[in-house]
Amino acid sequence: ARLRVFLLPLFIWTLAGTCSAAEPVSMAVPDPDFIFEQKVMIPMRDGVRLSANIFRPRGEGRHPVILLRSPYGIPDAKWGDARRYVPRGYAMVAQDCRGRGGSEGTWDPFRHDPDDGRDTQDWIGKKEWCNGSIGTSGGSYVGWTQWASAADPSPYLKAMVPVVPFAEVYDDIVFPGGAFQLALAMGWGSSVAGIILPPDKLQKAYRHLPLKTFGDQFEKKVPYLNEWGRHGAYAGYWEQRGIRRNYSRVSVPALNIGGWYDIFSKATVDMTDRVRDTSHDRHGRRNQCVIMGPWAHGVGVRKVGELDFGEAASALKIGELQFQWFEYWLRGQETGVQDWPAFQLFVMGENLWRAENEWPLKRTVFTRYYLGGKNANSRSGGGTLSTQGSQEPANDRFSYDPENPVPSHGGNNLVGASAGPMDQSSVEDREDVLVYTTEVLEEDVEVTGPIKLILHAASSARDTDFTGKLVDVHPDGKAFNLCEGIQRARWRKGFDKERFLEPGVVEEYEVDLWVTSNLFKKGHRIRLEVSSSNFPRFDRNANSGKPFGEDEQLFKAEQTIHHGGSRASHLLLPVIPRKG
Repeated sequence: ARLRVFLLPLFIWTLAGTCSAAEPVSMAVPDPDFIFEQKVMIPMRDGVRLSANIFRPRGEGRHPVILLRSPYGIPDAKWGDARRYVPRGYAMVAQDCRGRGGSEGTWDPFRHDPDDGRDTQDWIGKKEWCNGSIGTSGGSYVGWTQWASAADPSPYLKAMVPVVPFAEVYDDIVFPGGAFQLALAMGWGSSVAGIILPPDKLQKAYRHLPLKTFGDQFEKKVPYLNEWGRHGAYAGYWEQRGIRRNYSRVSVPALNIGGWYDIFSKATVDMTDRVRDTSHDRHGRRNQCVIMGPWAHGVGVRKVGELDFGEAASALKIGELQFQWFEYWLRGQETGVQDWPAFQLFVMGENLWRAENEWPLKRTVFTRYYLGGKNANSRSGGGTLSTQGSQEPANDRFSYDPENPVPSHGGNNLVGASAGPMDQSSVEDREDVLVYTTEVLEEDVEVTGPIKLILHAASSARDTDFTGKLVDVHPDGKAFNLCEGIQRARWRKGFDKERFLEPGVVEEYEVDLWVTSNLFKKGHRIRLEVSSSNFPRFDRNANSGKPFGEDEQLFKAEQTIHHGGSRASHLLLPVIPRKG
């Protein structure tokens, strides 16, 4: 049973160029099943009007309302979900975001969604056909439009079902680990502006420098892409494009649905965890739930990348769970929602679902896997990974050339690169990729939770990047990626201030490899890849130390990874004890 969401397909960003600013006309279209009002103009606080299609039951009465706000175009009277839900007593409102479709205003991604979402909820809640309860739904950017107003919602907002969502544009989209998430930000950002490029031209576009003029390289100029390439720090510009990290103010029950290989995998889990930990509202803290499957940006499937995760991956009846969520929170029907676990996690490798009540799991044993061995360059080298660290200091070296970056191959990608688990053998053949591997496992090892890499490293550059990737090596030698991350050196001690390197001086880096749940089976091996690039998922660090977005020339950097002795670089894995 594939996920049914109140949304056009989750990959509808590819249709962005088809949205047009048609002249808005409000009209009611006859339909035998429900009342359909097209292009209803809803006023915002600044006078801009946003276009919406409204679907509601015939006759008198007040109804709970399901709202989705989208930049990708909105459904018409043939919408299947409307025909499914309206006869059950729901009204539905599908709205074009500001500057999209039939809506007025200027399209500036993320900027106006917090206020526009709140204003739309207020308008709906006061209509004679609304019973005072609004739920929101949708995926990807339409998951963002739900979270955008979650910290300052209308009193009518009672529940959310965000699919593959995010809440902080700076943290989740543009600068995870301080490096610019190039393929997602610029690939999606250009496509939603109507610029659809074939793969070869898209790859060429990713190499454009300087990034502060990225939006000028196309026939149609895209000003906001240039703005993204000019703002490297979390300041006023990005604060206006997120919920300002105000998770303590979130009180709305939310069912978040995501995937381990999704571009927002970490965000999906972290948002829920932060609300559960910090919300001032007991009701909000207790009613945050997550479903995490083995999926990329399309959920509810069994085959992702090069792996088939079995029938269980597509067997969860998520559409029915969504319906039960809304029935309980919007209509007061007893559907068992109160007894749901906070986290429903798919354990890859074992390929089974499991219920948990916290994140990280309370029974987690955080275990250090130390980097060791000699000459770790490529999978043919002698790099080792072990729970027993060496007392002897050692190091591994590689050259990072941003003109020839390590290619993104699978993983948490969306635009311009493959997604999901892919055999990393070709990547691991490179001399600029350090490979550290355990011995063949004599028993199963489950890893579920946040993954961290602690590196002691030096560089010849004033600024550079370090990357890490967790890999499951199968008995046949194929090496499938699980999760990965990056840390930009200038932000290694926090985002409050840029701190540049003194060339040759060893520094400690904490590289966030995001999240996963995987059973490394007996006979498999655990592997770590270390390098300095993952392109085009992340931009290439020019190694110059110049302000973000200004580099036009790229420089090589000589990197040294220290391990053993007092500089014990290690992978910190959340190991879950197994019964029996």
